[in-house]
Amino acid sequence: TIEFTGALHATVVKQVRLKNPSVKTLVYNATLVGRDADDFSLPKGNTVTIAPKRQTSINVEFTSRFLHPAEAVLLLISKSVGGIDAATLTFSLKSEVKHIEPTDILKCKSPCYEL
Repeated sequence: TIEFTGALHATVVKQVRLKNPSVKTLVYNATLVGRDADDFSLPKGNTVTIAPKRQTSINVEFTSRFLHPAEAVLLLISKSVGGIDAATLTFSLKSEVKHIEPTDILKCKSPCYEL
């Protein structure tokens, strides 16, 4: 589970590190699915390539629009490259709004009571 914690309307970025222990290049197609998948994004695109014996990180961004916790799933489905298929990877994405920052403050004067 990857947890995104921040203020309402703030954008939180988390990195997912992927390692390739094999001697072949791995290619994954990343997809966000679930109830609140629209609130999450992959800014560097949906294709992830990992060179042999290397590692890479993908950024996942979340922007909160509501106070309720958001949930989605990050699916990394391997593409066959040279006959090599890797396991499908699944990550649960959850958010929590910790505080609310006001966007603006207005001062008003009005009478408390009128006849």
